[in-house]
Amino acid sequence: MKLKKKIKIAIDSPAAAGAGTQGKMISKHYKLFFLDTGKIYRFLGYYKINYPKKFNISFIKKKIKKLKLIDLSKKKLLSDQVGVAASIIAKRKEIRKLVHNFQIKCAYFPPKKYNGSCLDGRDITYKIIPDAEFKFFITADIKSRAKRRYLELIKLKRKVSYNEVLKSIKKRDKNDYKRRISPLKKTKDSILINTTNLSKRACFLKIKKIIDKKLIIDGNL
Repeated sequence: MKLKKKIKIAIDSPAAAGAGTQGKMISKHYKLFFLDTGKIYRFLGYYKINYPKKFNISFIKKKIKKLKLIDLSKKKLLSDQVGVAASIIAKRKEIRKLVHNFQIKCAYFPPKKYNGSCLDGRDITYKIIPDAEFKFFITADIKSRAKRRYLELIKLKRKVSYNEVLKSIKKRDKNDYKRRISPLKKTKDSILINTTNLSKRACFLKIKKIIDKKLIIDGNL
């Protein structure tokens, strides 16, 4: 698919709501550069846990400067321990500034072969791409999100209980929604998508319908 004009899609969501999956599906369909921004904080969270003595701003700068998308796809970043560390790191203003610069570059200057960009995270709709053509807030009830994450971890052969995952997600929600800097929130111009009772395919088709309608109205499809 080739669009007449490049587009930017911004997605915000709490943990395990399915935003990453939808972001990938949308990006593949419209040939957009995709970035799961939460993985950057997980990437840093992993280093904070495993290299606590080295973990300072200088160390972080070097890691982000050398960061490649393949680094964000490592299975070691999916543990709940890394997830909690990521949500704590995300509270630090100096770290968010470094990560934001990387995200903005990806959003506004994707490789030329793409029709634009699609980013998902916690503050994408109002902090990273406030002028995005499409804004979505993807969510689901907390038990559904915990179950999804639990099954994902079991598939990866992780020894974890559902209650542990539920507790972890509750903690992450608190950190994401309550933090002073760039908290998770739904903006007025974001379209709410609740995935609790939707399959991945049904959710994708719902989002696609919204995007296609605007692309046709704008003469961009």
